[in-house]
Amino acid sequence: MQKNDINTIIFDLGGVLVDWNPKYLFDENYFENEDCTPDWNEEQDAGRSIVDATQLLVAQHPEWEGPIRDFYGRWVEMLGGPILDTVDIFKSIKNTGKYRTYALTNWQAGLFDIALCRYDFLHWFDGRVVSGVKQTRKPFPEFYKILLERYAVHPQEAIFIDDNMRNVQAALELGIDSIHFQSPQQLSLALQERNILID
Repeated sequence: MQKNDINTIIFDLGGVLVDWNPKYLFDENYFENEDCTPDWNEEQDAGRSIVDATQLLVAQHPEWEGPIRDFYGRWVEMLGGPILDTVDIFKSIKNTGKYRTYALTNWQAGLFDIALCRYDFLHWFDGRVVSGVKQTRKPFPEFYKILLERYAVHPQEAIFIDDNMRNVQAALELGIDSIHFQSPQQLSLALQERNILID
């Protein structure tokens, strides 16, 4: 399969198209005991209730009740907005009319609805697969396969873009050419190297 036979581009969202970072709400040392860890947050991405997750941590660490409740209670303050240069790349890809575009995201279902209300470009995709809805997540192979099967995507005809190397490696193991996102400029060059035309 030649790279110019690619017909599908699959985007991760957080860290690629949407700037989300807990440091916008908490400084680096706020959780000295590291209660609200990435692993804890990923359980919610995979379908666990944010209410249950919050109550669990509050019971375990009542001395940190305020910050723990703030993690989801003030979650919108962690949204830095669109990564505009990447959104422009996405728009350019859409404008070629040559590629199907999909989102494959680790995101708690209810919180993703907030992003859908805020960011119109999330509605540009031909389809989306959200971990909190499917109750599984990257890097588990079955999550990628949901998208591949639902939208009849052939791995050899797709490119996957993600800022997490763990997720990139999982896609590569499924035969999907992948780009480890580091910046919009780096992404643009990587797409040009693959003969993906960007207007």
